[in-house]
Amino acid sequence: MKISEVRELSSEELNQKIYSLKEELFNLRRKKAVGQLENLTEIRRVRKDIARVYTVLKERELGVK
Repeated sequence: MKISEVRELSSEELNQKIYSLKEELFNLRRKKAVGQLENLTEIRRVRKDIARVYTVLKERELGVK
């Protein structure tokens, strides 16, 4: 997910996106622990997506851009 795509979403949609991304991260970590996860870069991608969403929410809170 690109930062430009994240900025197009509303604040409510961003909060829903955080929830779904955290769920996905939990499931990926569980799969990794069991040994079912083949692509370990998925965890990194989800963590960075979560950070992007939090960044946009903080920008809106502070009135940046």
